[in-house]
Amino acid sequence: MKPLKLNWRIVLVRPRNPLNIGASARALANFGLKDLAVVAPFEPTWKEARTSAVGADAVMARARAVPALIDAIGDSTLVIGTTTGARRKLDRELLPLPELAGELRRRRARGNAALLFGSEKTGLGNDEMSHCHLLVRIPTTEESPSMNLGQAVAVCAYELARAGLVDARTPHSPARRADIATAQSLEHLFERVEHVLEMSGYLQPLSREAMLLKLRRHLLELKLSTRGARVLGGVLAQVEWKLEQASPAGN
Repeated sequence: MKPLKLNWRIVLVRPRNPLNIGASARALANFGLKDLAVVAPFEPTWKEARTSAVGADAVMARARAVPALIDAIGDSTLVIGTTTGARRKLDRELLPLPELAGELRRRRARGNAALLFGSEKTGLGNDEMSHCHLLVRIPTTEESPSMNLGQAVAVCAYELARAGLVDARTPHSPARRADIATAQSLEHLFERVEHVLEMSGYLQPLSREAMLLKLRRHLLELKLSTRGARVLGGVLAQVEWKLEQASPAGN
């Protein structure tokens, strides 16, 4: 079977140690990956990060820091989160890293993909994981499940390269119109869903956060095309307009 080729972006979410940013960049260079994004770094000191990025000048030159996760994954059609599963109550499948290639082939994955790594201290949070189509774990021992951030990136980068999943072309090329909806377009759609639910009184204070996390995940599971997301957005816009007309403020 011909291996899939994906345009990968490695995303470090809230990293605390600049040396781990550099070590991650070095791991990308080792295995043919080029695209690194850093979300809300604790100390965005690129000079210190470069000291541990030996041989990764090209990766560091194009690396960027962004304030929010959606800024790093917006043009991705597939988002994968890494987690040990520890300290989190996960109500979804946690895929062992060696099984990722088979799962991506089954899904016929294509285009732009983002692989997320959480903070050294806390890992990915529930909100960040709700953006993920898949969650994977490195099969470490139960006695010592967590890894250094740079090492975890290296292990995952090696696995992607070994499985033939890395596209050597320029990372994150613009998605074609008929492709699967990007994370950015789905986030716009989700925001509209949230607004409609707020207006209708469906969301309750005690369950609001948990309900929204589940809704975002279910939205991912629909596997909408760009056109499908646009159509559904139009439907929601009409519902939104009707609710506004029915409200006292709209009269």
